[in-house]
Amino acid sequence: MSEHENDLQNDIEEELGIEEDAVDTPMERFFYHQRRALEETGKALEALLPPGFREHSGEASREFAKGFRILVDAAIDELKKVSEKEDPDTEERLAKLEAEEDDDDRPSSTGSGKVKIDID
Repeated sequence: MSEHENDLQNDIEEELGIEEDAVDTPMERFFYHQRRALEETGKALEALLPPGFREHSGEASREFAKGFRILVDAAIDELKKVSEKEDPDTEERLAKLEAEEDDDDRPSSTGSGKVKIDID
């Protein structure tokens, strides 16, 4: 490893607070190196892009998220309006059910009509 690579390795290990020696199993060491490779790949790709592109693409992402937030909020508001609309038939049915529930003289299983049972 070159001196520059060693410096980068040390800087990243200090940032993460993780050293390769701190991981015990081969699988943990594998994941450590894979994570480091992914971080370095991200940095390499970022270095290829001009600062203006990064700035504008970040702003575009924020605006995209804001637009979807507005769309979702509007859909939620419309769903609330629809659910709050009162259907006259529904009101009548609810009133009838409440009136039936207020009649405590008969069991709830008989419904609105009487049932005659013959016992031998």
